[in-house]
Amino acid sequence: MVFSTIIVTSALKGAISLMGTGLWLVPLLIAGLSYYHYDQLDPESRPIDRYPLYSNYDFIVVGGGSAGAVVASRLSEIPDWNVLLLEAGPDENEITDVPSLAAYLQLTKLDWKYKTEPTGKACLAMKGGRCNWPRGKVLGGSSVLNYMLYVRGNRYDYDHWESLGNSGWGYKQVLYYFKKSEDNRNPYLQKSPYHATNGYLTVQESPWKTPLVVAFIQAGVEMGYENRDINGERQTGFMISQGTIRRGNRCSTAKAFLRPVRLRRNIHTAINSHVTKIIIDPLTMKAIGVEFVRDGRKQMVRARKEVILSAGAINSPQILMLSGIGPKEHLRHIGIPVIEDLRVGDNLQDDVGMGGLAFLIDKPVVIVQDRFQSAPMTMHYVVNGRGPMTALGGVEGYAFVNTKYANYSIDYPDLQFHMAPASINSDAGVQVRKIFGLTDEVYNTVYRPITNKDAWTLIPVLLRPKSRGTIRLKNSNPFHSPLINANYFSDPMDIAVLVEGVKIAIKISEAKVFKQFGSRIHRIKLPGCKHFKFGSDAYWECHIRHISETIYHPVGTAKMGPPTDPTAVVDPRLRVYGITGLRVIDASIMPTISSGNTNAPVIMIGEKGADLIKQDWLRSSSGNNHESVY
Repeated sequence: MVFSTIIVTSALKGAISLMGTGLWLVPLLIAGLSYYHYDQLDPESRPIDRYPLYSNYDFIVVGGGSAGAVVASRLSEIPDWNVLLLEAGPDENEITDVPSLAAYLQLTKLDWKYKTEPTGKACLAMKGGRCNWPRGKVLGGSSVLNYMLYVRGNRYDYDHWESLGNSGWGYKQVLYYFKKSEDNRNPYLQKSPYHATNGYLTVQESPWKTPLVVAFIQAGVEMGYENRDINGERQTGFMISQGTIRRGNRCSTAKAFLRPVRLRRNIHTAINSHVTKIIIDPLTMKAIGVEFVRDGRKQMVRARKEVILSAGAINSPQILMLSGIGPKEHLRHIGIPVIEDLRVGDNLQDDVGMGGLAFLIDKPVVIVQDRFQSAPMTMHYVVNGRGPMTALGGVEGYAFVNTKYANYSIDYPDLQFHMAPASINSDAGVQVRKIFGLTDEVYNTVYRPITNKDAWTLIPVLLRPKSRGTIRLKNSNPFHSPLINANYFSDPMDIAVLVEGVKIAIKISEAKVFKQFGSRIHRIKLPGCKHFKFGSDAYWECHIRHISETIYHPVGTAKMGPPTDPTAVVDPRLRVYGITGLRVIDASIMPTISSGNTNAPVIMIGEKGADLIKQDWLRSSSGNNHESVY
């Protein structure tokens, strides 16, 4: 009991700081978790924050997120190799474990709190015309902040990568790595050749569902789409969401890949360690170590074999450019000596969607904050791991459909829907409006009139945007956020596909099965779109440009490609061109974005990248000089 009291007290302090908004159920939640799951809260079960560090390691992995945690864990399987994992953020906490609280993790100390640059073409309903781009600054990275949706993408995505000259990245090869990670606990998928049950990463449905998601699946069938495993043989269809959760709790990559290996002697983890630069020997053009700041002190550690950048599609290009690897014109403008001229920071892609589409209903079957904040609900979650708090960030179902622009001759849908039994109005403006960054005018005009009323939403998501953006340095200060130009809708086809998506969403909402709920679209116009007829293509385009919603999938900023591709940053073995001993293994390397949520593909990239390293190095022996200097 003394141990539990200590855990409750420390966790409560962190939770109050984290939540900011002061959810009254937080003390009850943490106390319950501590009492009923004290074994999970035992600090011995968490990755050890290592002091002191060795001066040299065989491999240094920068970033402990969706890919980096996988890479570090897998490399430590070789007992003769010493691995250091550097993470800029802290460890997870009790609140991050709760699936339904995903939105409350944004804009906290666990989030890099990035924003896009204003372009005048998107994010017009957001303050300053800038979209929030949350990224995980925590061990586990964005797998700690995300909505946990497990979507692999389409087989044609990976066959396309291979056709671009990336040997070994076709669908048949990457399927092996998806399955290597997976511990799928859905009984109906146990015998599927597309799934596995022996991996570190648990995948299952939320144990709690509303009647609306059942109606959503039935509506899809009514429209001619099958209810299917979208991670299986075919992608087109409707499905109840699969998520990276385990017994009702979030299963981040830190929990899946790092906790089981925390006692291995050859893996060291250093949290709150902000990497500022890769050290490159100018004579040999080899990455020999990294500089980082920990506890306010600049430190350096050397890599005998390789430095692996797994800092994500924003931070990896930032670190490369700070190290002199990037577009020479830009680096010279910033005042950074150019070591290697590569198109780092180009090719930025994101699955942009349309937020704010609300359908009102007459039955109390959805998530409304005033209804669900109750002690019994909280205790049901902490005792049984069930109830509304297990919802995957609120996303209960997804669908992959074809607009009129899709190629119907193959299974390659161009649009995804996220279905949620809630809307922007459902929390009375406490948090959702903040994570969108909506202006007061937009929220007060459109959503405040339906505060706490029962509503649900469909989010149309563009699967393969044609628009490309950039990541650039603001200056040479490694602690300043980079400039993110998402460049949404620079290609008009992206808007055209999403407009068709809105019209399909409305057809879904008008299916016979939704009549029982009295479902109807919320018709108050956005202030900036009043001059258009509600429901017209022009109105929907205006709405899309105003409430442009990132689906948190930035990729592509250190593009993988063959030596003949002048825009490539890494080769098909993920080695940075022109620099030995340096790889990028994360979402940055995607030449084109995968069709769907990107967390599962990034974990796959981590798995395959670790195997590539093993293949390249196991032919030589490993050194064992472990002298400590800190």
